[in-house]
Amino acid sequence: MNKSRRSFLKVAGLSVFALSSGMAAAPGTAGAQIAPGSYGRGESALHAKRWAMVIDTRRFAGPEDYKPLIEACHKVHNVPDIPDAQNIKWFWLDSYEHTFPDDMNTYLDAKTRSASYPLLCNHCTNPPCVRVCPTQATYKMEDGIVAMDYHRCIGCRFCMAGCPYGARSFNFKDPRKFLPATVPNPGFPTRMIGVVEKCTFCAERLAVGQMPACVEASKGRLLFGDLEDEKSGVRQALASNFSIRRKPSLGTQPGVYYLI
Repeated sequence: MNKSRRSFLKVAGLSVFALSSGMAAAPGTAGAQIAPGSYGRGESALHAKRWAMVIDTRRFAGPEDYKPLIEACHKVHNVPDIPDAQNIKWFWLDSYEHTFPDDMNTYLDAKTRSASYPLLCNHCTNPPCVRVCPTQATYKMEDGIVAMDYHRCIGCRFCMAGCPYGARSFNFKDPRKFLPATVPNPGFPTRMIGVVEKCTFCAERLAVGQMPACVEASKGRLLFGDLEDEKSGVRQALASNFSIRRKPSLGTQPGVYYLI
């Protein structure tokens, strides 16, 4: 057995032990106060039957316009900046070809074809990541959000194999070592080595009456609301504009829409 395989099994074994024994987070680190289906919603919590996001890409001039959104997301969720090949992804940019590989329109205008597009977890109606997770560490909430329970994650990475959008990241290194001494947001749990993480549509903020961090930072260029409410901003935007989603042929029914 080679060293990398032994290391992986060691991390997975420790994760299982922590799950079964109820091991608490290490002193000085934020613990994940998250249980399947529950975010401790208060009286001010925002509610929806099906949360969805609409990204108006026409209102972004270039990659620089997306930086405040990425920075807001990463600050709120203590996403580490690891300066090597490992890339922890919650909200990031990619090319048109990688974002919409199913698009068969050869004659798109050059501006659309060359632009960068924001990517995040699609919070699918039919999420394959949930089906393949053996511990229910990734689960779908009643409002359509695909959430994570880091204490349940054993690092098997089945969810990463199941996700067709590349929206999950595995912590090959201890992410806490790449955070500042004072974490940006002490109220959100930091993660440990050997677990998967991703965008959660800011479920913890919705639970206390706040919109997702990227939506707040977008100044109206990202819309977020109840897809099943015909009076919501997302429904009105989709009814009056042409929109596309990523890899629609897979049948996952993504909850993120793009206005092109």
